[in-house]
Amino acid sequence: MKALKTIASLVLVLCVMFAFAACAPQAKDEPAATEAPAATEAPADESAEASEPVEETEAAGGTLTMATNAAFAPYEYYEGQKIVGIDAEIAQLIADKLGMELKIEDMEFDSVLAAVQSGKVDMGMAGLTITEDRLVNVDFSTPYAAGRQVIIVPEDSDIQSKDDLADKKVGVQISTTGDLYVGWDYGEEVLDRYSKGADAVVALTQGKVDAVVIDNEPAKVFVQANEGLKILETEYADEEYAIAVAKGNTSLLEKINAALAELAASGDIQAIVDKYITAQ
Repeated sequence: MKALKTIASLVLVLCVMFAFAACAPQAKDEPAATEAPAATEAPADESAEASEPVEETEAAGGTLTMATNAAFAPYEYYEGQKIVGIDAEIAQLIADKLGMELKIEDMEFDSVLAAVQSGKVDMGMAGLTITEDRLVNVDFSTPYAAGRQVIIVPEDSDIQSKDDLADKKVGVQISTTGDLYVGWDYGEEVLDRYSKGADAVVALTQGKVDAVVIDNEPAKVFVQANEGLKILETEYADEEYAIAVAKGNTSLLEKINAALAELAASGDIQAIVDKYITAQ
């Protein structure tokens, strides 16, 4: 009898051990089964979160950064602490159409295209003319305004047209089309380069140069501000202004071109140009 009790006890112990062994793995597996989908879903969620801002930025939102040289009235100049002008207002309308906030960065003119090329800014607007040399490094939008390179001289100057500049000293703003055109036509030796157009005009009033070649609208401002100067009736060259973007940035370029087309069709661009140029 005692032996039977011993055997029964052993059987009971074995049953308990068997039940524990059979149930224990299930208790461990349940959390694992619950955690596995979470581990699988996490990367998918992270990927979705990473891609969403990119799509949103491309479609709308974010900041549109513009490089300019704010010493080029009436296209870009300061009123108090704010940069205003034709380019500044057109850029604001473009940013509005893209659903973006406009940020304007003022820098030396010869740094504008470099900033665009390096990706430091999204676009450049500074009375920029499309040239073959510039197209090597950046892409340009469709033109949004027409410009002219003109010649400023003293009122008693014997210079009558650009043909008379061959043996003269000509002041230009560095890296502008005036700089390029005069250099191509008459060589580096006639050029006297300045970081700002206003500095070239000051040099003209002081007799350090014989003429200044610069865009027509800024030229009007400089002549009004400096007695004894005039703009020759014959222009140096006709040109068109466009917006520079980084080479290959077709997504932004297409959006800018679409915005410019809408603004031109609505008459908004012409209204801005008339507002500033008529007032000068």
